[in-house]
Amino acid sequence: MTLAKSTLSDAAALRHLKALVAQPSVFTASDYTRITDYCETVLRRTGARCHRIASARPGRAGLFVSLGPEGPGGVMLSGHLDVVPVDGQPWAGDPFSLSLRDGRAYGRGAADMKGFVACALAAFEAAAGTTLAAPLKLVLSFDEEAGCLGIAEMLPHLVPSIGLADLCIVGEPTEMKLVTGHKGKASYRVDCHGGSGHSALSPTLPSALHMAADIIGILRRIQTELTSAESPAPGYAVPCSTLHAGVLSGGVALNMVPERATLECEIRYLPQSGLDDTEGRLLGGIAALADRNREDFARDDIGIEVTRTSHYPGLDTALSVALRDYLLRLGGESVAGAVDFGTEAGYLAELGMPVVICGPGRIAQAHQPDEFVALDQLSKCSAMLDRLVDSLAAGPPRHPRSAVTPRGAPGGRWWPGAARIL
Repeated sequence: MTLAKSTLSDAAALRHLKALVAQPSVFTASDYTRITDYCETVLRRTGARCHRIASARPGRAGLFVSLGPEGPGGVMLSGHLDVVPVDGQPWAGDPFSLSLRDGRAYGRGAADMKGFVACALAAFEAAAGTTLAAPLKLVLSFDEEAGCLGIAEMLPHLVPSIGLADLCIVGEPTEMKLVTGHKGKASYRVDCHGGSGHSALSPTLPSALHMAADIIGILRRIQTELTSAESPAPGYAVPCSTLHAGVLSGGVALNMVPERATLECEIRYLPQSGLDDTEGRLLGGIAALADRNREDFARDDIGIEVTRTSHYPGLDTALSVALRDYLLRLGGESVAGAVDFGTEAGYLAELGMPVVICGPGRIAQAHQPDEFVALDQLSKCSAMLDRLVDSLAAGPPRHPRSAVTPRGAPGGRWWPGAARIL
């Protein structure tokens, strides 16, 4: 890789980042396919084979892309095109207009994760004039911020379109450190159905809000049990699986017993523990609570419904020495181990590919007002991807897949949407 090539890649990445940030691809928007259109146009100009995957939810689309030899193998890059809202945040300028100052690029998604996507587009442009001995691949997803819904919907089309790779790099912001693990997460909506009446008679009526409060108690009890029972997992700020209640709503007036209440909660689980046991304990506790209330109040119309609204698997990739050295030669800063935030990497690992997370920027900047990525981080990412293109021109990555053990969440289950489970 020459200095001139690196400079060209940096300029191209900034040009693409400006265009990507200008697209307000907020995951709650009714339609943000224009950002997919932009990426597809850029990639088709390079000669890459683009497979557009339209979502069943209107206004969303992703891409599977391959350049070079057809079929399995090579290296896959992966990123998401959606961002979180800016409503109510005190931005110093327009969040959808890239601003350069003090060695930083400011804009919504600059760190999470349009900076990496911009570098990936520049890498494909650089590879267009190169004869690749192994394919360069790219996955661009949607609705990651909604709970990785997009990648779950896209995955059945990956193997038939571009095939698996020998290595997948998910470019979430890690300051270019190599990350090999994170927890999985399942989110739930719990709808409690009780009975209404005057609050003066509250002891005789099944309060939906009281049932929801009891479910919070079940969450806390299971958390206490997990904290003492699970073996601490190194690398995590909280080294065990966690349960959390985030939203509780119900009731109309203080002097009325609420007939309806809704609780939103989550489980973040260690990959080695899996989801099944913790979820089973939660559902068992909720079912027993509903039975007790029906018995205590002698009413069959009391009920609790649980809907799993989203899920993504955890990641636990065991790097071989050969793969670690290969990634460090490309430009990975160091092996950081695990992170506490979630990504789409667990889904990709479940397909049988070794997956690492490595991208420009700091996760602390993600979702914040005045979100930014340091320009030197973009430069390091561009240089890494330039070296990757050079390595693919020389031949397939020199690390046999058998030397790597990808371990996603047990069970290999995909939940592309909400599903009632109790």
